[in-house]
Amino acid sequence: MKYQENQKDISLKIKKARRLFILSCEIVVLNFLSILPVTAATEEPVLSVVYGQENANQWRGISDRLQTIGVKYCVISLNDVKSGADWGDRRVLFLPNVETLTPTQAIALEEWMSKGGRLIASGPVGSLSSPGVRQLLRSLLGGYWGFSFSDTEQIQAAKTKIPEWTNQTGLFGKVRGGVVIPNDMGSESPAVWNSKDRPAAVVTTERSTFLGWRWGTDTASAAELDNAWLKTTLNHYLTALAPSNRAKKIAGASQSCSTTVAAAPSAQGSSTTATLSDREAALRLRSVTEEQRGRGAEGQGGGSSLSSPAKTATAPISRPLPMVKPPSSQEAIDQLEQAVRLDVAPNSNEPIDNRQAIALQQELENLIGRVESAHLAVLADAANVGETISEGEGKQFSRHLNTPQSVKEQPIQLASTKLGALAISKDQALAQARLIAKNLPQLIAQKNYALARQQWLAAKTTLWQQFPVDRKLAQPEIRAVWLDRGTIVRAGSKAGLAQIFDRLAQAGINTVFFETVNAGYPIYPSQVAKEQNPLIRGWNPLEEAVKLAHERDMELHAWVWTFAAGNQRHNEILNLSPNYPGPVLAAHPDWANYDNLGNMIPVGQTKPFFDPANPEVRQYLLKLYEEIVTKYKVDGLQLDYIRYPFQDPSAGRTYGYGKAARAQFQQLTGVDPVNISPSQADLWQKWTKFRTEQVDSFVAQVSQQLRQKQPNLILSVAVFPLPELERIQKIQQNWETWARRGDVDLIVPMTYALDTSRFQRLAQPWIASKQLGATLLVPGIRLLSLPTIGAFDQLQLVRDLPVSGYALFAADNFNNDLQKLFNSTQGRIQSTTTEPIPHRQPFQTAAIRYTALQREWKFVFQNDQRQRSSQKLSDFNNQAEVLRSALNQLAASPSASKLVVARASLSRFQSQFRVLMSQEIKSNSYQVKVWENRLVTIERLLRYGERRVQLRSL
Repeated sequence: MKYQENQKDISLKIKKARRLFILSCEIVVLNFLSILPVTAATEEPVLSVVYGQENANQWRGISDRLQTIGVKYCVISLNDVKSGADWGDRRVLFLPNVETLTPTQAIALEEWMSKGGRLIASGPVGSLSSPGVRQLLRSLLGGYWGFSFSDTEQIQAAKTKIPEWTNQTGLFGKVRGGVVIPNDMGSESPAVWNSKDRPAAVVTTERSTFLGWRWGTDTASAAELDNAWLKTTLNHYLTALAPSNRAKKIAGASQSCSTTVAAAPSAQGSSTTATLSDREAALRLRSVTEEQRGRGAEGQGGGSSLSSPAKTATAPISRPLPMVKPPSSQEAIDQLEQAVRLDVAPNSNEPIDNRQAIALQQELENLIGRVESAHLAVLADAANVGETISEGEGKQFSRHLNTPQSVKEQPIQLASTKLGALAISKDQALAQARLIAKNLPQLIAQKNYALARQQWLAAKTTLWQQFPVDRKLAQPEIRAVWLDRGTIVRAGSKAGLAQIFDRLAQAGINTVFFETVNAGYPIYPSQVAKEQNPLIRGWNPLEEAVKLAHERDMELHAWVWTFAAGNQRHNEILNLSPNYPGPVLAAHPDWANYDNLGNMIPVGQTKPFFDPANPEVRQYLLKLYEEIVTKYKVDGLQLDYIRYPFQDPSAGRTYGYGKAARAQFQQLTGVDPVNISPSQADLWQKWTKFRTEQVDSFVAQVSQQLRQKQPNLILSVAVFPLPELERIQKIQQNWETWARRGDVDLIVPMTYALDTSRFQRLAQPWIASKQLGATLLVPGIRLLSLPTIGAFDQLQLVRDLPVSGYALFAADNFNNDLQKLFNSTQGRIQSTTTEPIPHRQPFQTAAIRYTALQREWKFVFQNDQRQRSSQKLSDFNNQAEVLRSALNQLAASPSASKLVVARASLSRFQSQFRVLMSQEIKSNSYQVKVWENRLVTIERLLRYGERRVQLRSL
């Protein structure tokens, strides 16, 4: 049987190599002779090109290139596609730079390709579509758009894939594009970017080719390079051998065709217009997924008016700074993630330097620790409540612990069995991973880089499968989720919203950041703001959400856009001009802010901003927030976009030149800020400080005034985790100051990353920071494109670090797999009592978390055969009990004296902890560090609780 499987595998590899060889030969010959067989061989079009709203402004470049190639083609209007037949009966479909497909269109595309259709796509195809559409497109294209480069990069042949392409210079050159992430199976990368780890620039499969740049746009690539790729790829599919090229036409598909360039729709042509209801329906579908595009809590689309603005805001005349460089097209939060990437390409034989080698080994050892830590939490909890667990499960945490005699057979379900993966035992997986981690330096020293990467990835995958997913392992923590406007709009009513809250409550979510003000529109009927979000009709989502949350023992925090006043993406939803600044700035043009070129919306960005220095702006926002916290019984308020837009002073891109700001700064210094530049160090520093203080003082004002109205209000901020000095220069956001002053209760950094190592490197500096006073830090996790077990791994890291919880972006990505996982590991299915929420009941949380921590090391001690000094063990237990008693007394009846005793007991215990744990440090240093981190979390909860008591007494 094994022999037959090996023969089958060898046969598949031979076929695959044969296809690649034929493809490379075709490319060499056809590109060398500049032949396009279809032009001479057929009279009928063999290519269909898709036209849509998103490539309309690129259509001239696209059609000019097609005309240069000389191939006959048909134009397919994306708006007309409702079924597989609508994609046409031509054998090849070209989808240039279309970022949004509806579920109907994606399913139709799958049907069309199943009948023999071949697809060529370019740019971030489907990247703005719903998660289900993106997943389907990923399978059809053999990969997905990962991220954009900020500058041009060189495309070159992939040496390890198809070396015959290397000498075809027409296919390679400088391009501004992005990384295409290939699927694990069935995809090849014939061209790569000349950057770190050689990521894919082109991904091809038997039935599709994905070009990693916006084809047909001069800003992305030269026409000659575009033409070479399309000619080469088109010829490959038209001349491929059977069975790949069996279909001459697509059976049952539409035969209608516009065959000339003149017949192609133009950006202003009638073919691009639909009835208002058709357009509105299509755009509203888009609004559901629009939230996924941006920076999480800061990347949301906003509502806009159905009517044109009555007023137009105009910029003051300003003197542009010299040497203005174009901004990156990449989102700021994604740029931040790139700075901490730990990409591991499975087949790359690129050298691994010493720093990378250490990082790879450390991350594998940390993952081993996280798996063990999760199992220990499960086992300690099970032992406490008298559950039975499988033999052997209790012996891994000191690496050589004995199985407790009282433990009976009750296997713990692992991610590998619950999520459908191939399972091996936990002990086997951990032993293999340790061996791989140990051998990595040797493989790298031998320059066997590809094998080192492959083994690392295999170990990571296997370890992910070992997480326990059917037992409660979470202790009281902040479990927050951003409930985005798109999901609220889609709910449509109280009944629809109730279903969402039911799911979140069952999953153990206890705090909801409910999007309340978006792009200048409140989601509720306001007496302060003139217009409710026009996507909401006939109901009050905020009023209903507060009731639904409180009925389920959840907190509802109103999430508001602060200084971002509008959103171009949201304007598209209702077919408004991209320049519409939102309802507030349309009514009050003097409130607007501007960049150094006089633009309200900075080049390359999508949102106009208020001028924080304008006293009328501040008064309006304060009045609006006061309405929210007094009229509705919200538990908290979260400030988003509490900053200026992104700038790069070194590239000549700055912002903040609103009418009020200019007048105030000139009064202070005698200089109009539009007339200074970063080269004038002293003045520029004053200008930066002035803008930063506008944000700082507004946060303080919000905190003071709203807490006078509602003393128990929890105030949080969604912030960027950039280094402090860089952040102040780029967005004037100094959240350490807000934390130290006690203006805010929760700092929620948007530490969004696609793997746990990146997440840790983004979050770790702020978790370890001593600059936050008594404020709690709650890292943000973006669920978009994150595998279910990858999200769980990030949660486990959070639980092993000294923080009190997490925030998930966003409800729209909270899928059924995550729901099941959360129900089992932290949900109410496993709990009959309501847990305290750390930011609301810090002392009770500290006591419960300490009791759970105590159970873990008791479990380890009881199942460890190593000899310990009885006196040492007795001292440890006595100190641990003193601390437990002090925390319990404080939780039961808080007072200043009990807080002093609890903090003193904790301090003594922490000072002796590593001495008391000296043996465990030798055998499992990761777990000891986790325990130390959890003691730090308790210390921070006590400090936060002390401040909350002081606030209430004011």
